Amino acid sequence: MPLLRSNTADKFIVDRRKPHRNSDVARAVRRSRDRLSQRHGTPVFDRELLKLHAHAIVGSAATIPLLVLIITAAGLLGGMAGDIVVWAFLTMTCYAGLTWVAHRVRKADASRLNTISTKRNLLAGHFISGLGWVYFATLGCVNCQVEQFPIIKAIVLLLAMAATALITSSLRGALLATFALPVAAYAYIGINSWAPIELVMTGLLALSLPFFSYVASHFNRSSVMLLSFRSEKDALIAELETAKSMSDEARRRAEEANMAKSRFLASMSHELRTPLNAILGFSEVMSNEVLGPMQNPTYRDYARDVHDSGQHLLDLINEILDLSRIEAGRYQLNEEPVRLLHIVEECCHLMELKAHNKDLRIIQEFEPELPRLFADERALRQVTLNLLSNAVKFTSTGGEIRVRVGWTAGGGQYVSIKDNGPGIPPDEIPVVLSAFGQGSIAIKSAEQGTGLGLPIVQGLIHMHGGEFELHSKLREGTEAIAIFPASRVMEVLPALPTRKVAAGGRRR
Repeated sequence: MPLLRSNTADKFIVDRRKPHRNSDVARAVRRSRDRLSQRHGTPVFDRELLKLHAHAIVGSAATIPLLVLIITAAGLLGGMAGDIVVWAFLTMTCYAGLTWVAHRVRKADASRLNTISTKRNLLAGHFISGLGWVYFATLGCVNCQVEQFPIIKAIVLLLAMAATALITSSLRGALLATFALPVAAYAYIGINSWAPIELVMTGLLALSLPFFSYVASHFNRSSVMLLSFRSEKDALIAELETAKSMSDEARRRAEEANMAKSRFLASMSHELRTPLNAILGFSEVMSNEVLGPMQNPTYRDYARDVHDSGQHLLDLINEILDLSRIEAGRYQLNEEPVRLLHIVEECCHLMELKAHNKDLRIIQEFEPELPRLFADERALRQVTLNLLSNAVKFTSTGGEIRVRVGWTAGGGQYVSIKDNGPGIPPDEIPVVLSAFGQGSIAIKSAEQGTGLGLPIVQGLIHMHGGEFELHSKLREGTEAIAIFPASRVMEVLPALPTRKVAAGGRRR
């Protein structure tokens, strides 16, 4: 018969076919770290600066043309007709070429950019755009009615230089490539005219060019810092994504392991309980000599030991199964109206014999006439017995256990069990509240438990929407408080008058 291969994982085997880690996240981390390690002068960093410069040119494409249009309108009003229009057309055309080059650089892939050729093309575009300002520096105004026209030209050139310094700060040398020739042309005309005002403006322009170059270099350093901060931000985001991916992977594996554990315990419960029940039954028959007296009393003692050990093992299996069902969310509560006071009284009565053997006193302090709770009676009994058993187990001979049942400040009900035993160190309280956790006193005690009682109590109380508190001090004792919310408390229905009840019976 041919073997059939199933596509689903076996119920006892965790499916490991899922990817262990997101490879895209790992590549993003590697790229971000590479970018963070770059400094000015390296190809990757220079490509980023070129992209930033191209983005600034395209983003402010309307700034210089707007300035040119304003100057053209002012020139036309001042009487400059043909020359100013030719200058405007030449300047706009040259600046359009620079914008086109920047647009191509902006759209190109950063990893494919050749830094040397791209920088050369951008500087050439800036030089060509400066030809329009060279023509502007050579303009004259013989027929216009504007006085001191050289001063106006110098002011316009200063404004254009300032705007260009702000826009082209990401590319070193762009300002000089644009305005070195226009300033030289203005200086040549001013020196030839020997007019004092033109000489002063020529000196001002000559000093302004290195000043604005310094301002542009300062903004260039700011751009470099901006790129560094952006790289660091990308690296931190990538690290965070990596940590999240690893956390998700760890949580998925933990959930799979927990599911495998729950499936194993659920499937093995029957196989473990069946032989244990047989061992308990036969050992009880032998210890009670049901089938006849045993000649050797030692065998009878051995049979009792076997029965006690089997019962202890069965209790341990039941506790593990209860805890696994609670953690898996498969513990079903059989909710019904119950009286917490009666349940605690019965549990105290069950523990009286064990407490009497250790000469312990159980002091009951109950508030009378507590209304009923809508809860699972078995769960409340298990909570109370676990807490009482711990108190009896760890309280020294001659001590006392104080059991309280009453109202909470919020309208709920609580059970408090306080002993005067050795107590628990503060740093061990989280340990004893975890599954299979035991404190140092419990480990040294002769009556070692499994460490599942308190986790089961916590789980059952939380399933009821309540809270569990554990307060303890060394050499002063421990107090365990199980709190049930006010939503679990049922309202007391008013009693019907006796006459109405009797009248209703006669009518029926």
